[in-house]
Amino acid sequence: MAVVPVKIEKEGKWIVSKIDLQQESMTIADPIGKAIPFKSVVDLEEKKSLLIITLKGDPPQVLRIASVEKVLQAMKRLIIMSCSAYRLTAYFMSPAVRGGVMVTNASWEKGAIAVLKTSIWFVSQNKQVSVPLKEVTGIELTKREVQGKQVDVVKIDHLENSDVVTSYVLCPLSTLQILLNFLQDATKDLETSGEELDPLSAQVGMLIYSGMDSHAIENMLNISHKSLDEIYEKLLKIGLIEVVFVRKEVQLTPKGVRFITEAVKPPT
Repeated sequence: MAVVPVKIEKEGKWIVSKIDLQQESMTIADPIGKAIPFKSVVDLEEKKSLLIITLKGDPPQVLRIASVEKVLQAMKRLIIMSCSAYRLTAYFMSPAVRGGVMVTNASWEKGAIAVLKTSIWFVSQNKQVSVPLKEVTGIELTKREVQGKQVDVVKIDHLENSDVVTSYVLCPLSTLQILLNFLQDATKDLETSGEELDPLSAQVGMLIYSGMDSHAIENMLNISHKSLDEIYEKLLKIGLIEVVFVRKEVQLTPKGVRFITEAVKPPT
């Protein structure tokens, strides 16, 4: 189909090479010299201008390939449509909602949904959208109005840059139910029981979700910095939060006191 320029990581160094893309495989030129059937791909991740491709094996082989966006788009589409994954033909809208606001010009696209080891991929003729499974916050079968009618869709929520982003999948109900069960099984490690949290910890979690910082939470709940830290530790332990930065509590040293005292003295 096409020979495209790429850079491939080998032993910690980036090597300039070319890849011959075919419908069901790709061949990496020398000095790598490797033919890769797409059905041997078990995972695909995207990080900026980089594709991370995992191949079947014991242990699995991981390829890191960089190129221009046009090349990566062509490669992604070919891989996703032929790789080893749960895949179905459907209509999708992704992203549909971001941060509670409908995405401008969001529309239904005809394509495929593929569920790999680490990501859900939405693929159409002109679009590829990746949703990391570890970022998924909710999956449900719900109703949505399409062309004036209420129809069944699968709703997928995930975090992206601290915003909750919603995607929808539309296909026959029997297929939707299979997709829902598959996605719920793929993300079962993310499930948690409300019994793990006491009411105060759950309230702190809700305030974090609403966008409050630590100081505002302390004031809202009338709790000390130490008490909030203990709740944070509990939430960290069960994987409900992550540390963004550590807030420092400081006091002046004698040198600092002397400096400030001199600085605020009126000029003589």
